[in-house]
Amino acid sequence: MGWSIRPRAVLVAFAATLALLAAEAALAASEIRSVRLWRAPDNTRLVFDLSAPVQHSVFILEAPNRIVIDVEGAELKARLEQLAIAKTPITGLRAAEQGAGKLRIVLDMAAPVSPKSFTLAPNQQYGHRLVVDLFDQEEGAGVPASNAAAQPVASEPVRPQSGAAMSASAASGNNPAPSAPVATVAAASTPVPKTVVPDTPAPASQPPAPRGKRSIVIAIDAGHGGEDPGALGPRGLHEKDVVLAIARELQRQINQEKGFRAELVRTGDYFIPLRKRTEIARKKGADLFVSVHADAAPSSSAFGASVFALSDRGATSETARWLADSENRSDLVGGVGSVSLDDKDRMLAGVLLDLSMTATLSSSLDVGHKVLSNMGRITPLHKRRVEQAGFMVLKSPDIPSILVETGFISNPAESQKLASSSHQQALARSIEGGIRRFFHENPPPGTYIAWLRDQGKIKLGQREHRVAPGESLALIAQRYQVSQAALRSANRLASDGLKVGQMLAIPAPTLAAQP
Repeated sequence: MGWSIRPRAVLVAFAATLALLAAEAALAASEIRSVRLWRAPDNTRLVFDLSAPVQHSVFILEAPNRIVIDVEGAELKARLEQLAIAKTPITGLRAAEQGAGKLRIVLDMAAPVSPKSFTLAPNQQYGHRLVVDLFDQEEGAGVPASNAAAQPVASEPVRPQSGAAMSASAASGNNPAPSAPVATVAAASTPVPKTVVPDTPAPASQPPAPRGKRSIVIAIDAGHGGEDPGALGPRGLHEKDVVLAIARELQRQINQEKGFRAELVRTGDYFIPLRKRTEIARKKGADLFVSVHADAAPSSSAFGASVFALSDRGATSETARWLADSENRSDLVGGVGSVSLDDKDRMLAGVLLDLSMTATLSSSLDVGHKVLSNMGRITPLHKRRVEQAGFMVLKSPDIPSILVETGFISNPAESQKLASSSHQQALARSIEGGIRRFFHENPPPGTYIAWLRDQGKIKLGQREHRVAPGESLALIAQRYQVSQAALRSANRLASDGLKVGQMLAIPAPTLAAQP
């Protein structure tokens, strides 16, 4: 029995299938659900939170300066006008559909920038993301050539786009006019919301060191930042905020010590790639790199502080990487194991770098032991020895580096302590005391502390303190982790009464037994 199929019926069925496929494609389109922005000292980062992965392209337009982001198969659901852009080089944002399934986002820039972009797969905290980094250009630097010449576009009335409030403007692109109207978002007049981390008080002024006697530089790295909150504690406490507060307090305390200078690697709520953190420390001439973190575990009962140094395996792999990288071979400056490799043959460079890494790792373990010993006096320890692991931020061949886990933010009791300013100050005191003790025993040549030691003006584990207004014997004893009885004995005090300006000798603390 034969079948007769009418052409009209075939066309109707085909059209219905196409309509169904189009509907399914529309449903499968990714949504830009939110847009987040962070400003760092040298770049601005935009993060687009997506419901599904997307294809995208980014290019530059000049006269005026703009960055164009084309996203395939995406629909904007976020409100761009809520972004606080007042302290960034972005002066406005515009978004519109550019034909079927393409969204164009235009960033108006006050100055030329160098954009980089990439996508990220979901993790435990976020879904799919599109990240656009806008790196500042040095004043007078050439502007990268744009993908296309910018054409002036006349403004025209705009219809509001779904998911965002739109005002009147038009998009600028390769074509004289966009295929769809684009919204303009004026620069926000409100300041960027402040992080919960308090500002660092100005360090107390110290008398200048003798000429030619430099300060010992401590680079303090507050972990995570920006769109990377780190571990999450109860009631929405973010690791990035806690560790920045501790880092700022540690910087304040170190800067009160004559002969020491602390530099923050991250000064605000923004993300810095791991290798760039050690690069920043190296550029600041750091003698020590301290990365501050707060731990987390699946079990809320885990507790205690830890200190990490680089593992032997991590040191070996990093040595091989530096030898293979011609740029790195001429970039080793500062630190205990400082050495230049650019004029050495490969075998000699390998020997020198291995010696440098060995000296650096030995110093890292030494200062780590001293910090851990001090921390054990004010908080429980997770492990009573310095642990070793291949953390990326510890892989510096020429700068002793430690990573300090200040406690478990996933533990409700420790999380509450970590959020308190008094515990943050105590943690900073314990870290500062360990660092100071290490450098009193191992001062780098040419530093003020080395000069004091050579002049016989410094005793290992002992120092002087000038009594400030409002200070008591108990407060000073707590700061230096010594007993009031030891303070009284070292200074032959008949009572606990002190006078402003009085000089006190601070005895060496009683060391906890090493594991």
